[in-house]
Formats: sequence, structure tokens, C-alpha cells
Amino acid sequence: MAAASLNALGRHLALTGFMGAGKSTVGSRVAARLGRPFVDLDAEIERHTSRTITEIFAEDGEAAFRAVEEGVAHEVLGRADPAVVALGGGAVVSSATRRALGARAFTVFLETSPETAWERSQASGRPLARDETAFLALYEARRPVYEDVADACASDLDDVLLNAAGIHVGVGAVESMADLVPGDGPIEIVIDRHVSGIHGVTVQLGLGSRDVAIHELPPGEAAKTVAVLEQVWESLRIDRDGVVVAVGGGATTDVAGFAAATYMRGVPWVPVPTTVVGQVDAAIGGKTAIDVPGGKNLVGAFHWPARVICDPTLLETLPDEERRNGMAEVVKTGLLAGSPLWELSGPAQVRACAAFKGAVCLADPHDRGRRAQLNLGHTFAHALEAASGYRLSHGHAVALGLLAALRLSGLDEERRLVEHVLAPAPARVDRDAAWAAIARDKKAAGGRPRLVLLDAAGSPRWGVELPDDDVRAALDAVIAS
Repeated sequence: MAAASLNALGRHLALTGFMGAGKSTVGSRVAARLGRPFVDLDAEIERHTSRTITEIFAEDGEAAFRAVEEGVAHEVLGRADPAVVALGGGAVVSSATRRALGARAFTVFLETSPETAWERSQASGRPLARDETAFLALYEARRPVYEDVADACASDLDDVLLNAAGIHVGVGAVESMADLVPGDGPIEIVIDRHVSGIHGVTVQLGLGSRDVAIHELPPGEAAKTVAVLEQVWESLRIDRDGVVVAVGGGATTDVAGFAAATYMRGVPWVPVPTTVVGQVDAAIGGKTAIDVPGGKNLVGAFHWPARVICDPTLLETLPDEERRNGMAEVVKTGLLAGSPLWELSGPAQVRACAAFKGAVCLADPHDRGRRAQLNLGHTFAHALEAASGYRLSHGHAVALGLLAALRLSGLDEERRLVEHVLAPAPARVDRDAAWAAIARDKKAAGGRPRLVLLDAAGSPRWGVELPDDDVRAALDAVIAS
């Protein structure tokens, strides 16, 4: 397996694999999710030559076709704007193409069984799919080449998206962290003090000899202060070949990620989230921050993780209240995706939510456009949290924020769904304090909130400004009288 890159951030995302693997079908869907152009290399060859692949094979032979394929691949991979590129089954046979992939792309081997590949390809008219015995022999001959050139392997759309974003979801992953944390330098663990008592030994054993130090942080939001950040800065001893591994909930990964972003002007970091919120949302996408008196998450940095490790077994020790806290983000993600992700359970739920968020963040890593949709309900949630002095849990606040946003969206059915799945009680906070906090929201413009609304499930709009009276009415509706 290649190790040239760990994600597709700023790089082409290339799909390789045998005939019939579904590279064109999956690739076009991946491109739509990432907001990138989609390039089918075979179609590009036909456009360049004004001939079909079959015609080139028949008239010029396979060697001539491979020469054309290599030239077109070089041109496509040399383009500046990152695209999703579906390679032909034999493209990676070219050493020049393999070098170009190593330099310019994150390459995913889209796997399929030889039987499925033959079933899909036998009636396609492809020149190399006319004899089953020869087809299967070619499959076996090429498989090692696909594995060698690939940065990751995938079997479906979500697999591709997770790998492209550098996210590993796996039961028991924490036990093999020494292999999952990139590089071979030393590792320093930054961990929630409470989590350390539960999972600290498991994490250290999983890292083996690479673990050199452990730094415990206060649990929860209390960790996200300048004082705690300074303590982390002062205690770190790694050089730039080291890695910070952050273990805990969203607060821990926020402050540890910010410390990694700023220590020695930036060192690699790997979040290992131990909460539902962390695994489906908070640890993904490279946003790091601390809180200051002016508001939550106002000081931070974008610092994309070297890898995110989500082990659903770490969620088994969570109390029911913490699971409910995380379910609000699951429901939010499902509303944005237009899919009932809250009906999934365990690893499947983590995987689907992480793939959705990873794709949105990879498409907009610095929050300048479509990533804003992830704030659905959060303008209201952050205001309620601030007005409560952060005593209101984040999940409870998000659930109420979703109700407010859906009310403004005019989606009564979805609002009833949130009430049924999450059942949030109205917040007992000061209305004026909550309204004042909305004006300070990071997404506000001139003191006016810019909201995320839904035209329908799966169809978000962001940057929406509405009359103050409407916004305040929606806020008041989720505050206890």
C-alpha cells in the first residue's frame, strides 16, 4: 500500500480497479458529494481521439492504446484544480502514470470480486472482456498493481469518502493504533482526565512503544481555556516528526488540535473521539478552538488531522445521557443528508455520519461555503448554551436549535420527527441573554444572524437572513416560559 498521502485534501482523488468495479458510477457520485469535477479517463481518451476505446484497440492495438492512455492521464493529473478521476482498468500498468498518481493524487483501489467484475463486464463490449478465463487471469495479474499504487482500499461510496477525508472507522481500531497513526516518530497523548481512567491503558497499549508521554486535561468544556492550552504547549516535547494523539470528546479534540496547530507552527495530530458527538461530528474536519469570554470557539485554527480514528467500541462505556447528547448531531446529519441516519445503530451509524461530514469538510476545508450547512440549528444552540452559562448540554441545545430552524423552514413533519426522536425539554434560560448571544454568533453579519434552513430534508440553504421578529419568535418557542 502506498503512503504518499493520507487524504485527498488539495489533491486529485483517483479511483483505480478492475473492469466492472464501478469506478465511473461511484466516481461521479463522489465528485457530486465533494463538489469536484468528475473525469472518466476512458471518456476523456475518446474525446481526445474522436474514437471509441474499441476502435482504438481494433485499429491500432493495445500497445498504441496504452500510449494514448498514458498521455491523457498525464494531462488530466497535471490539472491544477482537484478532481475525481476514474482510471481505466489498465491505466496503472504504466509506470509514468503511477508516478503521476504518487505526486498528484490520493488513489483509492475500488475493490470488487472477480465474479462480480465478469458479470458486469461480459456484455459491455470491452476488448479485454470477451473470454472469461483470460479476464479472470488478467484480474489476478493486475490486483497486486492496484494494491501497490493505492493509498487506500474501498468497497463502496462511503468507504471512498471516509478514506479521502482520512477517517478510519473500525471496531477495535484503538488496539492497532500504532499502525493507524501515521509516521514512525514519537507520540504524545492529550486525553480527557475522566476518559484516561477508562480508556487510557487501552490507548497506551495500542500505541505500543511509540507512546512517550500522556497529558491529562479537565473534562468537558473546562478544558477549552487559554490556561489549559498554555499547559499543553509547555508540556509537549515532540519535534515536528512527532504526533499529538487527542483522546476524548469534542472539547478535548478541540483544544488538543489547536495546540497541535500552533505548537512549533504546526505538528501532525490524530483525534481519537470517545463520544458519539466526537465520532459523528466534532473530531472531523480540522476545526480546532478554545472558548474566550466573548464566546464559544472564537479563537482557533483549521488544522486537518493526519487521520481520524473512530472506534465504536469506545462508545460502549458512555452513559445514556451522553448517547442522547450525541444523537442530536446524528439527527442533524440525517436531515442534511436526506437520510434517516438516526435509524442506524452502532458502527453503521458512525460510518454514515462520518462519511457525510468528511465529504462536506473536504469540499470546503476552510468553511467558506457549503460547510456552513453543518451549522443547522447551531446558531440557536450556541445562543442557548451561552445564555445558560454552558450548563445546558450541547446535544440538548442542538436539539432545540433544530426545532427552531425547522420552524423557520416551515417543515412541520421534520420538526415532529425531532421532537419524537430527541424529545428536548424547553431551555430554562434568560430570553434576552439568548437573543444577545445570537447577535454575537460567528456567522452573524452586522449583528444579524445568518441561518441554515432546509427547503426539504437533504436540501439545505445557508447564509439566510430573516426578519428579527421571526428569528426571535423561533428562539422564544424553545425557551421555557
